[in-house]
Amino acid sequence: MTKDDCFQLGKITKTHGVQGEVVFFLDADSPELYETMDSVLIEIKGDLVPYFIESISVNRNRGIVALEGVETIEEAQKLVNCDLYLPLDNLDELEEGQFYFHDIVGYQVRDEKLGDLGTVRTIYSVPPQDLIAMDYQGKEILIPINDELTPSADKEQKILHVRLPEGLVDVYLNEPSARTGKDTDEDDEENALDED
Repeated sequence: MTKDDCFQLGKITKTHGVQGEVVFFLDADSPELYETMDSVLIEIKGDLVPYFIESISVNRNRGIVALEGVETIEEAQKLVNCDLYLPLDNLDELEEGQFYFHDIVGYQVRDEKLGDLGTVRTIYSVPPQDLIAMDYQGKEILIPINDELTPSADKEQKILHVRLPEGLVDVYLNEPSARTGKDTDEDDEENALDED
């Protein structure tokens, strides 16, 4: 099974205790839904390796997990910072207009006022706000993901509909220009004339 057949569920952030347990960060809207999973794919050196789950206890976006075959803290330490994956078949069907993050990479971003802007390049999952990264006029624009700003996606036409706050795009495009040496020289000449 390859990453193309899977979605990223999260990552292993640290060990827990001395019996080989690890902590999963579950990058999901409803992490409690994964409390009953019996296996997971862990990316190790580029390969997806299946592990059976002996026990899992989920609290918010964190899960304390005992993996079959991982019995010591040393074995658990080798898995820290590894990404977690599940097959796409495990995903529930969404209602029309809803989307999973991995689905919208490559979608055209269409604002209700500005029209077509660019395409979704990647998604940054950074607490406390997930962000869409879009290229626009040579700049990376970050759009927070929430029901108000990113209300829906059209899967057939691969369009992400957004309602960007006024001025959001301008913040990224309008960088202050640095003063040039020419301006400084002209100012010096004016000052010298004033002194005469």
